[in-house]
Amino acid sequence: MREPHLILGLGELLWDLLPEGARLGGAPANFAVMAARLGNHAAILSRIGRDHLGRLSVEELDPMPADAGFLQVDAGHETGRVTVEFTGGQPTYTIHEPAAWDFLQLTDEWVQLAERADAICFGTLAQRSGESRQTIQELVGLSREECVRVFDVNLRAPFYSGEVIQESLELATVVKMNDAEMPVVLRLLGLETGLQAEELLDSHVSNSRHGAPELQTYELREGAEPLLEEFPNLEMVAVTRGGQGSLLVRRGEWDEHPGVAVKVADTIGAGDAFTAAMTHYLLRGAKLATLNEAGNRWGAWVASQVGAMPHLPETVLAEMAAAIER
Repeated sequence: MREPHLILGLGELLWDLLPEGARLGGAPANFAVMAARLGNHAAILSRIGRDHLGRLSVEELDPMPADAGFLQVDAGHETGRVTVEFTGGQPTYTIHEPAAWDFLQLTDEWVQLAERADAICFGTLAQRSGESRQTIQELVGLSREECVRVFDVNLRAPFYSGEVIQESLELATVVKMNDAEMPVVLRLLGLETGLQAEELLDSHVSNSRHGAPELQTYELREGAEPLLEEFPNLEMVAVTRGGQGSLLVRRGEWDEHPGVAVKVADTIGAGDAFTAAMTHYLLRGAKLATLNEAGNRWGAWVASQVGAMPHLPETVLAEMAAAIER
């Protein structure tokens, strides 16, 4: 029996302060939990405070399959917090700063993990501080050539820039974004296409899909092409479309998925589940259609549950795996 793949979720670990209470989250942590649930050795590389929420983070992660043993502890900064409010079922976020994850340190322990990793997922938010940005980019750069390096764009205004996106894409082999983020990314990179970029909200509202016009499949494919041309290491562009499915584009190949209909409880963590499932099957050499099916099924399942890390019964895990294989 082969060893599980080593997958790293690198960046922010934080608490979403929702109207009904606090829930643990952060895109890289959500990603790692789902990747671990699918049978991988998935580690969360983040930083928490030596405070009440930091202790709660460890307690919350303890029964979960993701490896929380590499979390850094910061005596001088608080565990990350995000105030979440809902408008029409869509979340908006106030991301408090500074947070412990703004001070990620390049340790020998993390370097050794990065050098062995089969996949690393990282985004823009944790690169808002110079210190964490340098740590993230150095760690990703230390990974093996065959490592799947997933740049999950995840724009959270005002914590992104064309420079961070450019540097991240130069490191990535896969980029994942939603259909509202794509024209913004292209504009920030100076890659002109027919897509019109909507201004991405203000510093207190950062769910970039909400209220954005829907783009046609051909427009998204046309948007993916300059990214694949501009960044030679990039092998695939993944574009999610909420409940309308997703589009995966490689050079000379693409696949579209219509989405999976579910009753939505909340959308927090659904995109991270998509990314984790896509990465899981990508490491197994699956075709684009299977990557799309897996991403949409798991993203829809998380959207049908409350919170980003809902309880996952073994029966559901087995049923989903069988459905994806079919």
